[in-house]
Amino acid sequence: MESARTAPLPLGRAWLVLVVVVIAELMDLIDTSVANLAGPSIRTDLGGGPMTLQWVLSAYTAAFALGLVTSGRLGDLLGRRRLFLLGMAGFTLASLACGLAPGAGFLIVARLFQGLFGSVMIPQGMALVKIVFPPEHLRKALTPFGPIMGLAMVAGPILAGWLLHLDLFGGRWRSIFLINVPFGVLAAALGGCVLPRHGGEDRGARLDLLGVGLLTAGSALLMVPLIQGRELGWPAWTYAMIAAALVAFGLFVRSERHSGHPVITPSLFGRRSFVAGLLIVGGFYASLSAFVLVINLLLQSGMGWTPLRTGFALIPWAAGTAVATLLSGAVLAERLGRANLYLGLSVAAVGLLALWWSTARWGAAVTVGQLTPALLVTGVGSGLLFVPLFDFVLGDATAEEVGTGAGALNAAQQFAGAIGVAALGTVFFARVGRPSVPSYLTAADLVFGICAGVNVLLLPLVGLLPKHSRQAAH
Repeated sequence: MESARTAPLPLGRAWLVLVVVVIAELMDLIDTSVANLAGPSIRTDLGGGPMTLQWVLSAYTAAFALGLVTSGRLGDLLGRRRLFLLGMAGFTLASLACGLAPGAGFLIVARLFQGLFGSVMIPQGMALVKIVFPPEHLRKALTPFGPIMGLAMVAGPILAGWLLHLDLFGGRWRSIFLINVPFGVLAAALGGCVLPRHGGEDRGARLDLLGVGLLTAGSALLMVPLIQGRELGWPAWTYAMIAAALVAFGLFVRSERHSGHPVITPSLFGRRSFVAGLLIVGGFYASLSAFVLVINLLLQSGMGWTPLRTGFALIPWAAGTAVATLLSGAVLAERLGRANLYLGLSVAAVGLLALWWSTARWGAAVTVGQLTPALLVTGVGSGLLFVPLFDFVLGDATAEEVGTGAGALNAAQQFAGAIGVAALGTVFFARVGRPSVPSYLTAADLVFGICAGVNVLLLPLVGLLPKHSRQAAH
């Protein structure tokens, strides 16, 4: 296969490329966190039941996950610069559509397109950064990336709460989407000037349309009944769709084995560490997404807290995540090896159980200070896994398998987040029944307990991963 060669850019221009990519990453990261915090406000303003809120949150992550499966290959085919700018323009326009949405249905469709364009944009950006910097400067360029993302994680809840509190444009939640527009226009304009014309494209790349179609169909067939089933009383068609989803996934696996250009390299599924890693990534991110949804619903819809107070309450969780992410990436993963993952899952489970105990102990009278220790511990546990998990899962992968393996893990992470919101959101709302503070507390405690249990159940699977991460091994 022939690749288009691209020489590194002059350092000044390369740093501007990094700025553009960081803006894109921040838009995606912050958009996800602020949408969770704004969920109750969106539901209050636009109406609809719990199903509406679940779709608003899941539409973005599911579309993002499905787009990630093919976006890397599309970058090879159509050009990374072209797809990055297309993704940025589409994400910006979709954000504008979200902010102006006249109703829940329109917002859900706009969120779907926002996630799809985001999935086109994000992978191209990181690929371009690796190309435009000379090898001796690449590590220096990527060093501030982690701290910036960590600060964004801490700032996300504060920013969301502040924007909702200010009630800009008279629409409360609308500003969290509209704020993307000026940044998107700036990034697109700057990107058009500084991004290289070629980004290491592979002219021999092909897209497995059958595989993509089966994977997309299976994912959609699974998501729809999980989100709508409870509210509709689980009619027969919901079970039929789940069965059809399993068939579609089975056909996808069979198709991949015979494809000349598979979506996911089939040999990866012969590696015990990769299969175990997919389960760990899926379980961890499903429980994490459900936790974020439920804690926001509990504090705002159940306890009546304002978005600003809720945002400040979540700072310990975000700060713990950010600090542990930096420590894990810089020191702990290399020194502790696989034990770092055991530690992360265990600490996260302890934090979730402590959160369950705190809400059960103080009930409706619980304060921000009383929630702080549990949220901090939960964040630390999550942060210990964020950076090294993929490196451990891909520790045994060959050079040919790493690219598609990383793409599959990223897609699994996003799709698991959507499944977590759909499945555990359904459990939560089923337990709430008639809304009241006690019912919200009981439902939240159930989900916190399930999330803690999922983390504990994942611990034995860590033993199937390599003892050292791919980065440490190489």
